[in-house]
Amino acid sequence: MLADKNLSTHLMTNRTTVTTFFLVGFTGCRAFQLSIFTSFLFLYIFTVLENLVIVILVLQDSRLHKPMYIFLGNLSFLEIWYVSVTLPNMLADIATENHEIAFGACLAQLYIFTFLGAAECYLLAAMAYDRYVAICHPLRYTIIMQDKSVVWLLICSWTLGLLTATTTNWFLTRLDFCGTNQIEHYFCDASPLVRLACGDKTTKELSDFILSVVVLMSSLSVIFVSYTCITVSIMKMPSSQGRRKAFSTCTSHLVVVCLFYGSMGITYMVESEFSFSANKLVSIFHSVITPTLNPIIYTLRNKDIKVALNRALKNSICLKIRS
Repeated sequence: MLADKNLSTHLMTNRTTVTTFFLVGFTGCRAFQLSIFTSFLFLYIFTVLENLVIVILVLQDSRLHKPMYIFLGNLSFLEIWYVSVTLPNMLADIATENHEIAFGACLAQLYIFTFLGAAECYLLAAMAYDRYVAICHPLRYTIIMQDKSVVWLLICSWTLGLLTATTTNWFLTRLDFCGTNQIEHYFCDASPLVRLACGDKTTKELSDFILSVVVLMSSLSVIFVSYTCITVSIMKMPSSQGRRKAFSTCTSHLVVVCLFYGSMGITYMVESEFSFSANKLVSIFHSVITPTLNPIIYTLRNKDIKVALNRALKNSICLKIRS
């Protein structure tokens, strides 16, 4: 018994706390890493610019000061930060060949990434509710979706995302990191980080599961109920032209919802069934490709956005000619 006590004391005294993590990222020869760097740099710049264009259009064009476009502007603003919290750090790691990240910086990155991911879930639910009111209650739309209603929906979306991230990170700070500091990912994601923790991780894993279920089920329930009511309402319309027009106003949002939730589902499925190497590849679609595609999906099918963009381009050309 005394020997066991001495062994325990010896292990505790030799236990070191991890203060720095090492992001494995994408391994390979230098040429491969440079090609990855070039590709992701282009994607990052393109994603930021296209989302920034939508934010500016919504802010400047008074014709877009409607609930649908205010939500879209918030989504684009969110997507800019969503890619900015992971890609610049990954690009810097490849460029400098220094994959270290401080413990505090790692937690901050995970906090912001979780916050934005949860906020996007609720923001997409708010957009689905907006479409429901527009199609199922068109005569009461301006009454229901007043400015204060839109503001409250936005505040709730961002606040719930903030609370989700705060809760998950609080449980993460209760864990001890005393072993390996090598994270099998290109950013500080929750699952590979928790795997490095020492001791009992049951509470953290259970809290993550419960929060994921709450966030996903609550937002998906709103989206599912909204589109069920929308479908029923559209099928009752007498003219086929009216049905097509109503469906066209929802198509873009539905595609974005399928991309976002589908990529998240595949990410977790791959993570549980295959290796972290496969999970890194799938995570790219969720954290990089989806924010890149969202503005394209909305602008290609939205006449108001295209008209506002053409108007802004013409105005900028006229100003240059006059100057």
